[in-house]
Amino acid sequence: MAKGKNVLTTGDVARICNVAPRTVSKWFDSGQLKGYRIPGSKDRRIPLQELLRFMKANNMPTEILPVGRIRVLVVDAGERPPHEMLEALRVQGRYEVQVARSSFEVGAALQKLAPHVVLINLLADGVDAHSICRSIRSHEDFATVKILALANQLGQQESAALLQ
Repeated sequence: MAKGKNVLTTGDVARICNVAPRTVSKWFDSGQLKGYRIPGSKDRRIPLQELLRFMKANNMPTEILPVGRIRVLVVDAGERPPHEMLEALRVQGRYEVQVARSSFEVGAALQKLAPHVVLINLLADGVDAHSICRSIRSHEDFATVKILALANQLGQQESAALLQ
């Protein structure tokens, strides 16, 4: 399932719920799992929020779903990204973290991850933070993305407190 994807196929739902695609089709056809059919096709689509509702109603674990987790893109061109900060965010379980090391990787990650927050290391060589910020702000799909610029290497406690 792609990050930031709001509508799922029956195959996506089957992988998430660890069942056969036919089982998902039966849930859909019986009305237990709501969604819609693609016009002119038998293909079904299930909104992510509907799957979350269905899983909660049937006491299924929802941890695999990206719902409720804050997606963070860390932009740092160094050979070693700030491991303490990344680990502090991942350990909390509330964050999905990805690192981009170049402007090109930032563009690809923005499309794939659809982050809520972008952390940019201003001191990283080869990263044009101004250009990246301008690009994010000029794109309507990323209007709600929060951008945080960091000018030093944060320790574990500081980075954990940053996103509280």
